[in-house]
Amino acid sequence: MFGLDLTMLLIVLLAAVSAALVAYALLFSRLETEKKAGARLTRVKAAESDLGKAKAARDRVQELSKRRKSLQDSLKDLEKKQEEKNKYIGDNSLKSRLSQTGLPVTMGRFYAMSVGLGFLASLVALIVGMPLFASLGAGFVFAFGFPRWVIGFLIKRRRNKFLEEFPNALDVMVRSIKSGLPLNDAIRLIAADGREPVKREFQRVVESQKIGLSIPEACARMLQTMPLSEVSFFSIVIAIQSQAGGNLSEALGNLGKVLRERRKMKAKVSALSMEAKASAVIIGALPFIVATLVYLTSPQYMMILFTDPRGHIIMLVSGVWMSIGILVMRNMINFEI
Repeated sequence: MFGLDLTMLLIVLLAAVSAALVAYALLFSRLETEKKAGARLTRVKAAESDLGKAKAARDRVQELSKRRKSLQDSLKDLEKKQEEKNKYIGDNSLKSRLSQTGLPVTMGRFYAMSVGLGFLASLVALIVGMPLFASLGAGFVFAFGFPRWVIGFLIKRRRNKFLEEFPNALDVMVRSIKSGLPLNDAIRLIAADGREPVKREFQRVVESQKIGLSIPEACARMLQTMPLSEVSFFSIVIAIQSQAGGNLSEALGNLGKVLRERRKMKAKVSALSMEAKASAVIIGALPFIVATLVYLTSPQYMMILFTDPRGHIIMLVSGVWMSIGILVMRNMINFEI
């Protein structure tokens, strides 16, 4: 009885295994097909995801490219406008230079002062006993040369003060904008509490806004009285921000850093070229010092240059060569940053 049950159990087990093998043989192709279909579906979904990512990346690149092209077009337009404005802004006319000094001097007052100074110089020269020709020459120098030299000196001093204070004014504007103030209020803050001559220039910007000019146009007008590349940078940043948008506080902060680095570079170049400048001054002044000492010790030895026509020719040629040498040395020690 026990042997019969074991035989029946083996028969049932063999039948089950056979049925399973037959079912697997019949369903194997379908299982493989479903497995391959699932794998293909997974690959298609991954490809679609990658395609979507690639499309999104292409869209971002195209958007950046369009934004960059728009910015480049804006820069080109600003450059063209700036070139047109440069024809009339910051020229070397006497009226423009007088406005750049920051002094309330009109053209009529300047000419009256120049003529009076020249007349006074000629009168003093006649009183001390100089010849008439030399007295007229002294009057000409003090009437036409000396006042213009003073104007150049005042303009250079005012520009240096402006460049020293301008980065600080930009920092104040950056902090004001970050605190929530609009650009108009930041400019008015500099115009009210800034230091000269930056304060006066921003006051002109505020006055230009009152007569109807926009902020970019008012900032561009600053070049009339302060024709510097730093002011041009500032006006371009304001114009780009007004047209293309962007983080104005970050742009002004970067501009302030650039201006400070430019100033440091100028100071470094000036320090490195100081020895050459001192040498040029000594070399340029040496002939005049020697001539003065020789005249004090032996006047008759030097007077022949002033009394003899050949001496006049020698002094003329020497003056021309001295001028050429001074210009060459000046170009060798002056660097544009």
